[in-house]
Amino acid sequence: MRIALGVQYDGSAYCGWQIQPDQATVQNTLEKAIEQFIGNGSHVRITAAGRTDTGVHALGQVVHFDADVERDDWSWVRGINTFLPDGVVVNWAKLVPDDFDARFSAHERTYIYAVFAGPVRTPILAKRVGYCMMPNGQWFDVAAMQSASQYLIGEHDFSSFRASECQSKTPIKHMYECTITGDQPFLFFKVRANAFLHHMVRNLVGSLLVVGQGKKDPEWIKTVLLAKNREVAAPTFAPDGLYLIKVAYPNTFGIPNPHWQNAWLPKELMLSVFDQ
Repeated sequence: MRIALGVQYDGSAYCGWQIQPDQATVQNTLEKAIEQFIGNGSHVRITAAGRTDTGVHALGQVVHFDADVERDDWSWVRGINTFLPDGVVVNWAKLVPDDFDARFSAHERTYIYAVFAGPVRTPILAKRVGYCMMPNGQWFDVAAMQSASQYLIGEHDFSSFRASECQSKTPIKHMYECTITGDQPFLFFKVRANAFLHHMVRNLVGSLLVVGQGKKDPEWIKTVLLAKNREVAAPTFAPDGLYLIKVAYPNTFGIPNPHWQNAWLPKELMLSVFDQ
């Protein structure tokens, strides 16, 4: 049978999602927990909706795996969580059809990037937010960033925001939304697309922050996009504030919404994700 799980994790202790030799990854941690719960020397390989990078978090990751044992939904949740460390948790489990694929059945992903801006960083939210130094009470031009972000909406070649090691077959993605909200000292980016390239969100945030600081005009983002050249965009921003919030699937699969109530992110921001 095929089981889908909704997974939440703090990515700061892991070298990303995907298994790597001699490195702690979320995939390896979760697979071991599932195998321990099933027992009998079982071997499990899980597929995720998105392969998050080192230090990136998730509130709405979705995975699937195949198992030869039968358990009810809550037993999967409770049993797997018994063997997981504090930084990873299964929120829900569901029996799904054999044609469900956590990665290829998904038609939309939503990320949120949280930035803290001020004269010094905040240790309380270390590894939870990206930090941008803004001395003397200065603040971003949020309107300019929002104006710049509109050049990204639609289907485009996002090569200028693509990491060199990206394995995607095509740089062409469809961006449905890029919304920026500010509540000083916090700044939040919400981006929604059919799929994302490696480092794409972090590269977009880095470039939009340049506009928000007044170093570039909003039209510069259009120039960067059309250049299809990674060298013309801003440096990749830190992974700390990036959260995979939601993965959307056809309604026929009945995939539940993520559990986000225990997140520190603003309730109004999270609710806006599920309005889609």
